[in-house]
Amino acid sequence: MAQSRIMVVDGSAVSREIVIRILTEVIEGAEITACAGGLEALEQLDQQQYDLITTALMLSDIDGLDLCRRVRASSRHRFTPVIVISGDANERLLKEGFAAGVTDYFDKSHGYPLFGQFIKAFNQRSTGLVGRVLYVEDSLTAATFTLRILERHGLQVTHVSSAEEALAILQRRHDTPEAERDEAEQFDLVLTDFHLQSMTGGDLLHAIRTRYQYSRQTLPVLMITGSDCSRTQVEAFHAGANDFINKPMIEEVLMARIHSLMLIKQQYDVLQRQTQAMEKVATTDSLTGVRNRHYLFEHGESLRNAAENQPFWSMIIDIDHFKQINDDQGHLVGDHILVALGELLNRHFPDATVIRFGGEEFVVLLPHTLRKDAMYRAEGLRQAVEILHPEGVPFTISIGMAGSEDHPQADLNALLRLADEALYASKLAGRNRVHFTPAGAAPVALALGAASSA
Repeated sequence: MAQSRIMVVDGSAVSREIVIRILTEVIEGAEITACAGGLEALEQLDQQQYDLITTALMLSDIDGLDLCRRVRASSRHRFTPVIVISGDANERLLKEGFAAGVTDYFDKSHGYPLFGQFIKAFNQRSTGLVGRVLYVEDSLTAATFTLRILERHGLQVTHVSSAEEALAILQRRHDTPEAERDEAEQFDLVLTDFHLQSMTGGDLLHAIRTRYQYSRQTLPVLMITGSDCSRTQVEAFHAGANDFINKPMIEEVLMARIHSLMLIKQQYDVLQRQTQAMEKVATTDSLTGVRNRHYLFEHGESLRNAAENQPFWSMIIDIDHFKQINDDQGHLVGDHILVALGELLNRHFPDATVIRFGGEEFVVLLPHTLRKDAMYRAEGLRQAVEILHPEGVPFTISIGMAGSEDHPQADLNALLRLADEALYASKLAGRNRVHFTPAGAAPVALALGAASSA
């Protein structure tokens, strides 16, 4: 393993011991320096070269991101990988971490046993060329020579002899949903000769960039040219090549350029994951784990209008007498009840969007569900809450519903208003029951069975 001298920075002695033990198990022969604070770490960094630094986000003397910035400002450790180990991927870490010089982060709320797997994967990415290459070359002699080089450096290669074969693979990848794609066709780089029979490498590159909309970051392309003709090189760049290399290829030059493009791809993927994580943080209610109002405002209408989501139902769920629970049991118990209900809603509606609308009120956007099934699931939720008893405290909910079957022209706002009217009817009728708003009529009680009053 390339990483042999490692620094671990954490104010908690227990956390330091756990991280050190895992690193020792994963990285054979690692020499580890432990520091309790950022200033101590900076002193050690001035005296010794380290191959990897891990740090907590919160330190007693300086902030973990400030430590990263100071590491990046030093000439000795400007390019040393820095991993932040944090209790949660909070918005600040995701937003500022990359600019501060964080190479990657591990969310220890997932459990320290996963840290070992994380370090193994990180080591693979950092110490060698790990990735899949789509290689297009119609010369068997050239392909045999190049394949031997690529595979010797740890790359997994799919070789085709024509641009048409490469396009067929990319078309299949493009048409297949991401979750169903064959891992063998998840390419990190395209390496193609510029001069191919029938369709040239330039034509292939143009199709990659225009037909499939792969940017230079999502799918880097290294073009192989037969000469150092500047016109060919300019043509390759105009077609969307990231870089080019001339024949005859020198192994060191080829691998240096592939490594550079692989880093572009890997850094882009990390940024994408960070962006997605930040989006989730920004649109998730921190207490209950369901989506928040911001998510409803941003995505609710598109969910309502999507053809594949019809028939579409909106539910508004309110905890009965929640203020009294807070007054009698305390706000901490009230928070436990909110958490328990959020977890139940996520389990009960795995195919729906669950949102904490505010206070003790939740919204469920239930797609592609017939009226009978929507009502059955709402009543099932009501009954499940009756036996939930978090912290030993019984509570009930009232539910109001409205769906596109009855109101096909209603937008999301109108459906929510109709569901709110049905919720009000549930409360007037004694709470702990379900009402829905049919077409052209006042809200009516669900007819699946009598509900007990609260």
